[in-house]
Parts: sequence; structure tokens; C-alpha cells
Amino acid sequence: MPAPWLAWVLPPVLLLLSNVLMIFAWYGHLKQPHWGIGLAIVVSWGIAFFEYCLAVPANRIGFGTYTAQQLKVMQEVITMTVFAAFAVWFLKEQLTWNYVAASVCLVAAVIFIFLPAQN
Repeated sequence: MPAPWLAWVLPPVLLLLSNVLMIFAWYGHLKQPHWGIGLAIVVSWGIAFFEYCLAVPANRIGFGTYTAQQLKVMQEVITMTVFAAFAVWFLKEQLTWNYVAASVCLVAAVIFIFLPAQN
């Protein structure tokens, strides 16, 4: 098991890296419309393998320091952030007000999930 401070830092870093790979696995093939669906699936699976090699350790290392719910919400916010950058940079889409509003709602989810539980 890594040093205690790494259990706080490593999961978000690994989740960020895994999400970069997963965004490319899920959406990168959209820039290759000439690929057949079979090739798109095989390439996506190949990328997703490496994504899992980062996501699984992120959750294993982080669980205990973070709850499973905190890890999931953290992952969703990272995904939305990475996807926004990917959509603008790679897909050349515009960032719209409703995407920003949805992102603000996810940030609120992070705030709520990290508040102390009241039983």
C-alpha cells in the first residue's frame, strides 16, 4: 500500500489519466468516419484496456481513504471536465451554457458527497 498521502493524491491523478484514455476510446473514433464499426470497436477496446489499468488501481488505492460514493462522484466530475476539453479541442464543438450548468450541478454533487454524513 502506498504512503498515506498517496492514497489521497494518487486516485484523482489515476482517474484523470484513465478518463483521458476513456474519452478517446468512446469518442475518438468519431473523427474516423471511414472506419468500419468493427475497427472502431477493436480500437476502442484496445484503448479501454489501458484505461482499466489506471481506473482499477485508482479505485483500489482510494477505497478506504475515500468512500466508493466519493470515488464515483469524483470520477464523474473528472469525466465531464475531460470531455468538455476533448469536445472543444478534438471534436471542435462549442461549450454551451447548458453544459456549463450541468457541470455546476456536478460540482454541487461533489460538495454534497464530501460533507460529513449525518445519520
